[in-house]
Amino acid sequence: MFTNREKNNLFMDQDQTTIRSKRMAMLIDGDNAQASLISNMLAESGKYGMVIIRRIYGDWTTSNMNGWKDTLQTHAIQPIQQFRYTVGKNATDSAMIIDAMDILYEGRVDGFCLVSSDSDYTRLATRIREKGIFVMGIGKQSTPRAFVNACDVFVITENLQKNLRKEPRPTRSQDSKKKSDKGEKGEKSEKVDRLSEEKELLNDPIPLLKQAFDLAVQDDGWAFLGVMGTQLRQLDPSFDPRTYGYRQLSLLIQAYSDVFEMEMGKKGDGTFNVYIRLKE
Repeated sequence: MFTNREKNNLFMDQDQTTIRSKRMAMLIDGDNAQASLISNMLAESGKYGMVIIRRIYGDWTTSNMNGWKDTLQTHAIQPIQQFRYTVGKNATDSAMIIDAMDILYEGRVDGFCLVSSDSDYTRLATRIREKGIFVMGIGKQSTPRAFVNACDVFVITENLQKNLRKEPRPTRSQDSKKKSDKGEKGEKSEKVDRLSEEKELLNDPIPLLKQAFDLAVQDDGWAFLGVMGTQLRQLDPSFDPRTYGYRQLSLLIQAYSDVFEMEMGKKGDGTFNVYIRLKE
C-alpha cells in the first residue's frame, strides 16, 4: 500500500513524463504581441510541451509588423499573411481562428498556446478546451478576464520582464515597526500610506493560497506543493508567483513563513518533494 505522499510522488513522476511528450501549437496574433518577448514566450510554452507548430498572423505589408521580421528566422516562426480589408480593422483574428480549428481537427497537437491580449479569442479557447485539449494563453495584464479564464493557464507578459526579489519580503512585524517609526506624518502622507496599504491588500496572495491549500490538503493536514500549484491554476489561470516578485511557488510560500509551514520529503530517486501546511 502506498501512503498519500508516495502516491503523490508517483503521480508527479507520471506528470513530468507526460509533459515532455506533449506537442504544442503556438499561434501568435502579431497585432497584439511583443516581438521582444518571443524567446520568453517560447520558453514558457516549452514548460508544457514541445512547440512543433509556430505561426504568427498579421498584415506584413504594414510597418507595425517590422519588429517581427528579424525574430521570425531566429526562432523558426512561420509568418501568415492576412490583408486588412477595412482600414483600422484587425483581420488576423479570423485567419488565426480558422487555422486553429484546422490544427485541432487534424489531431496533430496535444495543446495550444494562443498569444494575444484580445478577448475575441475567448470562444476559440473555450471550443478547444471542450475537445479536452490543453489551452495556454499569453498576453498583457490588461487582457479581459473572459479570455484569461477560458485558458487552462494564462501567462502575463509583464511577468516575463520583471526583476524578481532576491531577498524575502519584510515580515508583518517589520512592517509594523516601519509604520511606528513614521509616527509624525502629515495628513497627506497618511492618505498616501492608506492608499498603498489598500493596493497591497488587493495584491495579497494569501487568500488565494489558503483557498488552494484547502482544496489540496490531505487527511494528515499536509498538502503536496505540486497539487497546490494545480489548484491555484484551477482557481485563477493567470496565477503566477512572479506577479508577487518570486520566481517559484515554493519561494512565494516560504516568504509567508508566518502563515505556512514547509517540509521536504525525499523520493526514491534522491530528489525531494515539498509539503505545505497552515500554521495554527
